[in-house]
Amino acid sequence: MTTTPQEVPLHSIDRTPEYEEFMTKLAEFHEKRGTILDPEPKVGLIFLDLYKTFNHIVASGGYDKVSEEKLAWRRMAAELGLHSNNEASTAFSLKEKFYKNLAAYEIKVIHNQEPPPKEILEDITAKGASLLTRTLENFRPKRDSNVNAGDSAASGDDGTPTRERPAPEAPSSSRASRGLREAPPQRVIFQPDTGPSRSTRHAVQQNAAQAASPAHSNTQTSSHHTAMQPIPPGGHHGRGPSYVHHPSNSENTSNLVLSYQPKHLKPLQLRAVATPSSAPNEFPRHRLPHRPAVVDPALRQPMQPGSKYHLTSPDTPDIRVPAVLTLPSAAGFDGPNIYTRCLNALRSSIPAEQSFALNHLVKISFERGDKYRFDAFPGLAEGLVDKALQVGSLFYHVSWVVSWDPYADSSHIGHLDGNHGTRDIIERIGNLVEKNQPDALETESYTDEMILITEAVLTLRNMVTLPENALNMSDFFPIKDLICIILHLPPNDSVTELKHMALDIAEQITPFLILESDDSLYRTLIAQLASDDRGTIITALRALGRISMNLDATNTLSDVPADILRRISNWLLLNDDELMDACLDFLYQYTAVVANVDRIIRSLVPENLVDQLVRLLAHGARKVHRDFILVPERKVPAREDIPPMPEDLLQQMLRLEEPERVHKWVKCFFEEDGDSFVTQLAAWQAYQSAFVGPLKAIGQPMITPADFIRNSTSVYKDSNAQVLREPGEPQQKFIIHGIRTRPHPLNFDGVEYDRCSWATSQDNRYDKCGQYYLKPEQMWNHILTAHLGEQRNANGQFDNTEKEFVCTWGDCSKYTKPVKLHLHNIARHINTHIMSTMSNSDKGLGLQKPWVVPAKTMAVTVEETATVRDERNPQLPPQAAGIPLSAVLVLRNVARNIVKTEAEDELIKSQGNSTSEKGGWNEKLFRAHLPRLFEVLAENRALGPHVSSLLDLIRTRIEPEHSDEDEY
Repeated sequence: MTTTPQEVPLHSIDRTPEYEEFMTKLAEFHEKRGTILDPEPKVGLIFLDLYKTFNHIVASGGYDKVSEEKLAWRRMAAELGLHSNNEASTAFSLKEKFYKNLAAYEIKVIHNQEPPPKEILEDITAKGASLLTRTLENFRPKRDSNVNAGDSAASGDDGTPTRERPAPEAPSSSRASRGLREAPPQRVIFQPDTGPSRSTRHAVQQNAAQAASPAHSNTQTSSHHTAMQPIPPGGHHGRGPSYVHHPSNSENTSNLVLSYQPKHLKPLQLRAVATPSSAPNEFPRHRLPHRPAVVDPALRQPMQPGSKYHLTSPDTPDIRVPAVLTLPSAAGFDGPNIYTRCLNALRSSIPAEQSFALNHLVKISFERGDKYRFDAFPGLAEGLVDKALQVGSLFYHVSWVVSWDPYADSSHIGHLDGNHGTRDIIERIGNLVEKNQPDALETESYTDEMILITEAVLTLRNMVTLPENALNMSDFFPIKDLICIILHLPPNDSVTELKHMALDIAEQITPFLILESDDSLYRTLIAQLASDDRGTIITALRALGRISMNLDATNTLSDVPADILRRISNWLLLNDDELMDACLDFLYQYTAVVANVDRIIRSLVPENLVDQLVRLLAHGARKVHRDFILVPERKVPAREDIPPMPEDLLQQMLRLEEPERVHKWVKCFFEEDGDSFVTQLAAWQAYQSAFVGPLKAIGQPMITPADFIRNSTSVYKDSNAQVLREPGEPQQKFIIHGIRTRPHPLNFDGVEYDRCSWATSQDNRYDKCGQYYLKPEQMWNHILTAHLGEQRNANGQFDNTEKEFVCTWGDCSKYTKPVKLHLHNIARHINTHIMSTMSNSDKGLGLQKPWVVPAKTMAVTVEETATVRDERNPQLPPQAAGIPLSAVLVLRNVARNIVKTEAEDELIKSQGNSTSEKGGWNEKLFRAHLPRLFEVLAENRALGPHVSSLLDLIRTRIEPEHSDEDEY
């Protein structure tokens, strides 16, 4: 079974001996390489274990292989327990830390190659892979750029992480593909005329001749539209709404948006404009028309920077003259920024201009929604709502108009009160006459208008996701009327997406609204719960549950129909986590009000609801067996005396030369322990007593004490000579730290000797022999000859004589007093002691250390449900979350408020003096579930505190006369 990322424990540093050894070698490598090692780098808020990370990445193929695989660094972060809400950032941070600290070490240690110089490795960013083949000749660092960045960079696997975006597709001229961000075509920014401020007479005549030419006029218009809008004015080309685009390159955004600079940062070129007062010679009276010139309707174009408008005189309609109106220069001007341009185009009521504006507003609201605010652009909200309200005229014989005049006649069905909201908007919608048009047949004008309306609503939806915009729109009453109008449109397929966007807007602004039961928006949202559309139901439940969330007012959620409550209770039976979560959030808000709990009791079967909520306490639960430590592991204190030298081991060591003899002696009589030590004097005396006589007998010199100490401390990597001054001791000790005396010595093969436990004196059974033997027959022969005084006969056998024997082995209590036995009987008894204590041939260094007393543990089965960690303090234990937490909170609301309802009083009165049914609704609803609630309390640590508070409420209400010492 694979382990999901949620099951991987949170990453932490395990400071084991292997970790310390690895970090020491890594530090030496970086010091030799001339690079800086960060021993404990941070990935987010978590300190990274470089040893654990190195082993995991190497086991997965190494840096190059992981970097070449799509999204592999995200998987590595999840498998290492680096949990985060931003997976892309975490993946790139992990890759960067490995690249800086471990990549070169991997090349050297794992691949046995020389890593690239630090100038092309540690000194540059962690982009790309192929470190094993990177050299100064073939590597050219790439310039960092977000243009044309692929998914690799966006995911954090091959570059600085960016926001995730849809996969790019081939460019398309249609806007009907799904998506929000389409790379606009490259635009040629208009360059103003930098020629002389005054034109010669010849130039003026030449310009007039060119203005009269249709080819010149078309060139001017084409140049302007290339600079400011994606399509020619008035041309839709059958495009769909921009929110259904798949961008060809998500990194390319509108150059006009990105390159915009305020006007005050650009020098404004000014020149004098000839007027009748300043240049009377230029304006002869006979050349002035009798009436003001008007713009030729055939040539009317949207107000564009740099345009030259051709005017005609009513008296001479066939004569066109170049107009010099209020343009700063004959060559054009820079024009307003894109935001102001879109706002003015939206409010112009010109379809082509509105098409241009809404196309860009959708992109701006999505790409720069965090900086695009309603309060910075007065009139933007009004313009978008006015455009969206035109949807009414497509389906009904009505034209919705927002009226801001407080004294205007509000009786007209199409006039909406912009100052206070239209309270009877639902009744007005109900009185409308629907147009008779088939749903499956859409005209061209209908499609074009729906595109613009959808883009207007989508812009509103994108903008209100910013809390500042949502708060601003909560005081804008026409937005509530717009939501009601859209949600009450006929059930046509063409408005389904529009209704979902209206619900999204409602979900964002309801936290800032106080909605009573007679409010039109509240009634509209309640009506959506009768829908069969899952998305509509979920969004409506969220919008209702969030009413007044950011305000001090209470969300009462009153007057919810009984059939809606039954539907919500039934939805808890579905295997749909998102729907169940929305229902539980709604019920949590709903049951917080006493009157609502009373309505639940009267509208549905409350026992069934409680049954479902108790069942959901185990939603997504899994049983896990955990070992809890009752007594921690401990070490037996090290023995001070060093075992004597066995004879056969002595003969093997005498054949060695120094310092190998010292090394072998230390390995056979001492083992590694970072918490223990041996005094240098005791070690030297034991070595001297074991070898001084035998070495003298064979004519070999004894090693000097200084050489002995130096060589004995080099056997184990963590042992060293130290000076110890213990508190209260007048003199300091010279010790060998990091080793402890073995309870039994080892031979060269790592097989352990065993000690003879025969007491040397019958009077003192605690004074044991202490000789060590490797084989059972050696021990048996030693006891018969040395302790029992038996001798072999001429045939090499022991005589089976009968005499009095006493067994002094260990704590043996069988023959504590002299007993007359044959030799073979006592020998057989002695053999049982030897075989029960002698080491087997497989005893060695790999077995568990006998001086470590293992911890005492208790196996417990626990129940785990959804949890979440506090991002501000990841070291805290996980907190309960998800559907189980919501279910227990709803149960707690019911238990707390049900005793305050009128239904509670009615039930108690109906019970009368009956003791079997005494206790009210808490007794009726929760008595049967007490065993399960106590089981959750005992096994689910995360839900335990919440279930405990629920049981306190239930216990108080079930049997209030009981004391604290009763069964509950």
